[in-house]
Amino acid sequence: MKIEIDGNPFNVVDCQLVKPVIERTYKSGDKVPPANVVEKPMQFLYENSGVYTFMDTETYEQVEIPKDKIEDESKWLTENMEVAVLLWNEAPISISLPNFTVLQIVYCEPGIKGDTATNASKPATLSTGAVIGVPLFVNQDEYIKVDTRDGSYVERVKNPNG
Repeated sequence: MKIEIDGNPFNVVDCQLVKPVIERTYKSGDKVPPANVVEKPMQFLYENSGVYTFMDTETYEQVEIPKDKIEDESKWLTENMEVAVLLWNEAPISISLPNFTVLQIVYCEPGIKGDTATNASKPATLSTGAVIGVPLFVNQDEYIKVDTRDGSYVERVKNPNG
């Protein structure tokens, strides 16, 4: 649910009676206006000087989002990736990524043959610049599936194009 408080949009992800992020008390029956927030499917085109450009695939309209608004998500973006751009009063404020993406490992230490320690991992630098932990058997130049929600390794991918 998306609401507006004091002229700012908020996404309600959980409702609790304790530990609020914003200290605000409402009486039963109080109304909170819905935020004028729309999600639009768009395609990531490119990044230039910390500004990310996305295109609406129906209208070909382009929107730009500064890196500070999508800092966490930007490390998983690849050219032509389909994302959902969140617009508030027609201005882009954030993006939602697909849950999984396939990326190439551009650097990691080689695995040692026979090293099969349970749950052991090593750092790997991906094609987007993100660094995540991968199992010891995964090698440089291989493709892996990554969960974009938490940045975790999912599996090795043999054929990244299909």
